[in-house]
Amino acid sequence: MADKHIELRWTGEGDRFEGGAPGGPVTVVDGAGAAAPSPMDGLLLSLAGCMGIDILMILQKGRVPVDDLRVEIEGDRAPEPPRRFTALRLTVHVAGPGEDDEKKIQRAVDLSRDRYCSVFHSLRTDLDVEIAIARH
Repeated sequence: MADKHIELRWTGEGDRFEGGAPGGPVTVVDGAGAAAPSPMDGLLLSLAGCMGIDILMILQKGRVPVDDLRVEIEGDRAPEPPRRFTALRLTVHVAGPGEDDEKKIQRAVDLSRDRYCSVFHSLRTDLDVEIAIARH
């Protein structure tokens, strides 16, 4: 049995789809990026969200004061299809910690990247992907 299940259905309008986990909140995805994030924007949001949550939790457990935390992410895409990301740059903006906490902040970022961020690790090249077609 799968650990996660998502269903996304075309709305009948443009490139828009909506869905999510059964019984969970509904998310909209728009291929044009006009009415909602595009799939590629969604990927960046997921990565930034995953790392942001990890970093915040690690800092809080380490009793590092955090007044504000923002993760900024930029991505470079291949010019030809598939227009995958070829490079990503993240900047973690943290307000609240003192200069004494610099090592703890770096440790939180490293732990998120190297160990905890499931989104980051799902982008690995050894990810096993199966695709089935169901006709109805």
